[in-house]
Amino acid sequence: MTTSDLTRRDVAALIDHTLLKPEATRAAAEATAAEAADLGVYAVCLSPSMLPIDTGAQKTCVVAGFPSGKHHSLVKAAEARLAVDTGADEIDMVIDVGAAVDGRFDEVFADVLTVREAIGEGIVLKVIIESAALLDLAGPDTVTEVSRRAAMAGASIVKTSTGFHPAGGASVEAVRLMRAAVGDRVGIKASGGIRTAEFAAELIGAGATRLGLSASRAVLDGFPG
Repeated sequence: MTTSDLTRRDVAALIDHTLLKPEATRAAAEATAAEAADLGVYAVCLSPSMLPIDTGAQKTCVVAGFPSGKHHSLVKAAEARLAVDTGADEIDMVIDVGAAVDGRFDEVFADVLTVREAIGEGIVLKVIIESAALLDLAGPDTVTEVSRRAAMAGASIVKTSTGFHPAGGASVEAVRLMRAAVGDRVGIKASGGIRTAEFAAELIGAGATRLGLSASRAVLDGFPG
């Protein structure tokens, strides 16, 4: 898929406009929410400490267990539940990547299920698998199995990356593997290192149904309309 196959509005409807820098201030979060409204994107993705915050017509997305995924499952669940109680519409949780690398897929399943049960069925749950690290350390079969287990445990969307791991962010290979693993049951969010319209279009063509972007305006400017 190329940029000519999509309009600016098409792509905006898929974007979680993101601010997750550790040094981000309250003013920066409010500015991100205002920019999201101006761009007409789907959601704003922020750290949980930024809640409550007015994101207007955009959905409010908050991370849990971020960025390492090494928090205890009950801590992730409590963080996610508190975020929902203070205004989050969607939760992006990070799995224990080490458990996935070790092949402890039952633990990955339980981790996701614990958060799903804490937030209830009405909240969108995105599960970050850190696909670049899994491809590097464990191979494509692990990406496939982790995506499958996340979907079984109640993920609404399986997400490639935090954007903080040195192994890298989203890739077309990862999105294709994830889509093949879950079929049409859940969405795929590509996130991490997406800075051009051309790359965004490739990821959408590979099966991404949501994009996590901090450079949303620059990406959208590359699409017609």
